[in-house]
Amino acid sequence: MNVRQMSAYLGISTDTMYMYASTGLIPSFKLGNRWKFKRSLIDEWMEKQSKESREASDG
Repeated sequence: MNVRQMSAYLGISTDTMYMYASTGLIPSFKLGNRWKFKRSLIDEWMEKQSKESREASDG
């Protein structure tokens, strides 16, 4: 998926998506000069983030 598709999938702006990708916050890679995202890795990342958030709030 490209930045536009991934930002729509996550419901965030493309600017935020670029920031997340360039800082390594979200799983991504560059193909040439374009950021690419693998949906399955993003889904795994979201599940991990959700689990960590729940554990912190139970804490």
